[in-house]
Amino acid sequence: MKIVALGSKVFVTGLRLAGIEGLKVDSSAEALETLSKLIKDKEVGLILLSDDISKSIRSKLNEIRSKYSTPLIYEVPAPGSKKEKFEYRDMLKQILGV
Repeated sequence: MKIVALGSKVFVTGLRLAGIEGLKVDSSAEALETLSKLIKDKEVGLILLSDDISKSIRSKLNEIRSKYSTPLIYEVPAPGSKKEKFEYRDMLKQILGV
């Protein structure tokens, strides 16, 4: 299975140096469009999405996560982003509709 990174040029370049395929996206809308293509690719097992792109589309990401078990969509801090506390319980509640 493949790992694919989505985010800014700096984010993607850093992960490419680690051997991870990367796609540069400039906006949240572009990220959603690219995600819709990637979730149909059976070879993709993990999508690493930079948190600067994912913040504004987090609820849409949770909808996608609830519909598709693979690929796993994981939000990763972008270069220079501030540390943010993330509540996985809240995300799971939203996904499960609790």
